Amino acid sequence: MTHDPYSAHSARYETMEFRRSGRSGLRLPAVSLGLWHNFGDGHALETQREIVRAAFDMGITHLDLANNYGPPPGSAEENFGRLLASDLRPYRDELVISTKAGYYMWPGPYGEWGSRKYLLSSLDQSLSRMGLEYVDIFYHHRPDEDTPIEESMMALDQAVRSGKALYAGISNYGPDATREAIAILRDLGTPLLIHQFKYSMYERTPDQGLLDALDEGGVGSIVFSPLAQGMLTDRYLRGVPEGSRITHSQFLREEQITETYLERTRALNEIAVGRGQSLAQLAIQWVLRRGRVTSALVGASSAAQLRANVEALAFPALTDEEIDAIEEYAVHGTHNG
Repeated sequence: MTHDPYSAHSARYETMEFRRSGRSGLRLPAVSLGLWHNFGDGHALETQREIVRAAFDMGITHLDLANNYGPPPGSAEENFGRLLASDLRPYRDELVISTKAGYYMWPGPYGEWGSRKYLLSSLDQSLSRMGLEYVDIFYHHRPDEDTPIEESMMALDQAVRSGKALYAGISNYGPDATREAIAILRDLGTPLLIHQFKYSMYERTPDQGLLDALDEGGVGSIVFSPLAQGMLTDRYLRGVPEGSRITHSQFLREEQITETYLERTRALNEIAVGRGQSLAQLAIQWVLRRGRVTSALVGASSAAQLRANVEALAFPALTDEEIDAIEEYAVHGTHNG
């Protein structure tokens, strides 16, 4: 299919908020685009193109991938490589492109987890799929209890020193392992740039020490699933619509839509409505509150959906009273105010 030549919007940096990643020199957009869903071979490339163009036109300079994103695994990187070649190549130096390795990617003992063998082989494959000489951020996607953390961190250090990555990242590490990774990489001379983890009004685990570890180490943070896989949108407030993603998702189950969930989510939605915004916009603002999170990673099935999510940045900051009310509703299901 032919398409119009792409020329980025001249005002793309005028409204996007950029935040420094920890104590590094790198700033990321407050909202980044994740290619976890909707960029595999089952989705039209033209729709993918519309989303990526809309993202960059809004100042979303950070595009997040992993070796296994698809399906099939690798296809998101391949499709992004096509879009880079056709649309974004002239803007490469304005983009922060990240990828990861850690989950299952190919058969045999070297196709997953955290060995130097796997991490560096996977990075080479990712660069080939995307048609890149380097990625901006290379993550170890998940901790590996059977591989010394020193080995995994040395692989990240080597990726940076070889010029195949500019920065090192980790994902899904707990507080203690994160502190260890920070110390090892600091000693190697390749400071940890960023940690990617799941965080939302319904997923509070990072509040139990992880955010403190990142603050202490001067490390940035980017959160995935800030909308709790769609549970923090208005999609399920009246039950499960026929054909919705929850009916065929491996990450979200229909039995999660309980009466307790509905009660809490409807209460949160009332807060959003009172602010003149959607529940999804409120959820994005919540993870970005008080500046402890560098960027919120959102997916999108359409350019319109992405624009609506980015509009969250235009609303006034949450007040302490609103944050307290969200706490009561999201965690306890009641409000004492």
